[in-house]
Amino acid sequence: MHLGHLPRVPLAVRPTPLQEAPRLSAYLDGPRILIKRDDLTGLALGGNKARKLEFLLGEARARGADAVITVGAPQSNHARMTAAACRLLGLEAYLVLGGDPPEEVQGNLLLDHLFGAEVRLIQSTDDYILMGVVEDLARELRGRGRHPYVIPRGGSTGLGAVAYLEAGMEAFAQLNALGVRLDAIVTTSTSGGTHAGLLAATRFAHAGIPVVGISAGPPAETVARRVSAIVRELADLLRADLAVQGEDVVVHDAYVGEGYGLPTPATVEAIKLVARTEGVLLDPVYTGKGMAGLIDLVRRGSFTRGQTVLFWHTGGQPALFAHAARLAAPD
Repeated sequence: MHLGHLPRVPLAVRPTPLQEAPRLSAYLDGPRILIKRDDLTGLALGGNKARKLEFLLGEARARGADAVITVGAPQSNHARMTAAACRLLGLEAYLVLGGDPPEEVQGNLLLDHLFGAEVRLIQSTDDYILMGVVEDLARELRGRGRHPYVIPRGGSTGLGAVAYLEAGMEAFAQLNALGVRLDAIVTTSTSGGTHAGLLAATRFAHAGIPVVGISAGPPAETVARRVSAIVRELADLLRADLAVQGEDVVVHDAYVGEGYGLPTPATVEAIKLVARTEGVLLDPVYTGKGMAGLIDLVRRGSFTRGQTVLFWHTGGQPALFAHAARLAAPD
């Protein structure tokens, strides 16, 4: 796999650790569980977006950008890490965040301000409206002689997904060194870039294992369409044969609850269980719901003893502090 032709900036600590979760596996009486610790990528408290931003901001620099605009929710991990990466590279960050204004500036939103990003809170979660704000802001900046580069939600483009094709190959090399054969990868899947990159990696490596996405918000059909489209874009970018069929894109949306960014009781249970069995912190928006999905799939017999499952930890722990009351409530 040759990626040297793609502009890139160094942001992430790699490789990230591959951690056994034996006490969690024993508690569930289920499969061997390993955790890929992409919460430890180093940039701005870590997370999966550092890998994607290496390529996205590499392209931004190559195009002569002096400002970066991106979009997300008030507790967006992507926005927080984009703001930090822009500071490292001498770029100005503009964050268009959609949703109800929080009562307290906490978690990722607090870090956005600490990094000096210009934050525009929009009381809408409609992507059409939010991208309209992004386009207006880009025109405004160009009118002032600036050169903005726009990154879609989550950095989930074919270029961003290249990072997770590479990350998937990194994980396979670690597993091979340990002599471990995987039966599945489980990851939270919403904007679809990480899922798409990992799915492409299984094709590239001829691994023959499913990548199971757990939606943190959108319906399964929406996420699956996004993943399929990003894989096609990635394949075109690398001129590689990474074709996937509809049935190859596995997404579960039964763990969303009331909506994106709203932790369910199962989310809270999963966060506490992993903290108390493995000393690993999940987050209430993505990985908490992803782990809740994995736990339920184990309890339903979808994954059983004798199998090995890799849970991909995408980070996001700063959002824990924005949900303190819920997480501190008695069990």
